[in-house]
Amino acid sequence: MLEKSLIKLIRSLEYKKFRKLNNLFVAEGPKVVGDMMRRFTPHRILATADWQRPKECGIDITEISKDELSKISFLQHPQQVVGLFPLPQRECTDRLNPHEQLIIALDGIQDPGNLGTIIRVADWFGIDNIVCSNETTDAFSPKVVQATAGSLARVNITYTDLDRLVGQYEKTANVYGTVLDGENIYTKRLEKNGFIIMGNEGNGISKSLRGRLTEKLLIPCFKNGDTAESLNVAVATAITISEFMRQ
Repeated sequence: MLEKSLIKLIRSLEYKKFRKLNNLFVAEGPKVVGDMMRRFTPHRILATADWQRPKECGIDITEISKDELSKISFLQHPQQVVGLFPLPQRECTDRLNPHEQLIIALDGIQDPGNLGTIIRVADWFGIDNIVCSNETTDAFSPKVVQATAGSLARVNITYTDLDRLVGQYEKTANVYGTVLDGENIYTKRLEKNGFIIMGNEGNGISKSLRGRLTEKLLIPCFKNGDTAESLNVAVATAITISEFMRQ
């Protein structure tokens, strides 16, 4: 039987302050937990009897009932297993090198689903590093973790003062950003290194970072007349990265 204190601890990890306080985050479901276990040593795994543990799993599993699983799950339909994992150490920006790699830079992304999808997109296209402004939603919240579908185990996330970081490189590295007055991304020559800045869902790229862009890009609309006002930021990120990789 699960202790009330453990249930309370797990439920508290919905909130950033308690994730930081306990140095833990939650992952759920066989796919996500299995991927996380390849990168992070679990603090604790709680699972129903029908969960098939990975062969490499060498830790004790707390077996729980489906009713107990529903008490600790953040999902509408709980999926066999909940894992508690230690938060990774705060990544150092010193290892980020925009002269040699493409780095996605997220300026105030707020929606957990958008952030999770962007992390998944980065994983698909082989981008190892995402750097986030301190105003961007937390990548280790339960909603973001689930939205990454396990990709969080393969993409490094760094939170920092994004304006200051990009400012260190704006004269020596490519700083790309998608804006309404940019050049057509499909005809623009793109390099395979630098920052790709994606802005907030409502306000786009902040004024200070707009001033640091060395290359302004536009994803053109191919429909005349009445059309969508803008693209979802996760969709725009996928299109942008895809074009970089295509070239």
